[in-house]
Amino acid sequence: MKNNVKFEEYENLLRLWSGRMNLVAPSTLADIKTRHFADSAQLADVLPHDVNIIDLGSGAGFPGVVLAILGWNVTCIESIGKKVAFLSAVKEKLDLKNLTIFHGRVEDYVRHLPAKNNNFVFTARAFASLTKIMDYVAKTKYRLFLLKGREIESEVLAAKQKYCFDYSLIPSKTGDGFIIIVNFCR
Repeated sequence: MKNNVKFEEYENLLRLWSGRMNLVAPSTLADIKTRHFADSAQLADVLPHDVNIIDLGSGAGFPGVVLAILGWNVTCIESIGKKVAFLSAVKEKLDLKNLTIFHGRVEDYVRHLPAKNNNFVFTARAFASLTKIMDYVAKTKYRLFLLKGREIESEVLAAKQKYCFDYSLIPSKTGDGFIIIVNFCR
């Protein structure tokens, strides 16, 4: 199944399941391709090709499922059973062998990860504040590739009070937010 067909199938599943549960804001269903797919896919421009992605709080699969369709090995972490069922249906329907779904809390998954492994990175979109994300993952020292809103500067200032890290901001191609790439101090 080619990527375009997979994205069409993903969109169909998203519309079908959104009628039963709150996967995305109803107002965004009219523009799934830009609002969700293209927004998530812009990470492909900055992610190394040889990393495994751990997507935090995957929800409806953004950005994790999009990045899996584009070829990365992705683990989606989701604690809500209904959303896990949706992600599992997407994985099966799209035959995404490179997608793993973890039903549980981020802190439970991260607890078992080895520290300082450059083969893994974290992604997230609409998950939590930068400080909260760092609270979950700082011990690993893995890089972060996050889709964040226009208030990212204040989130960075707050996180700098607690953590040592370098970062770069890349303006979003699909809205007024940013991609933030974070490297923890060693």
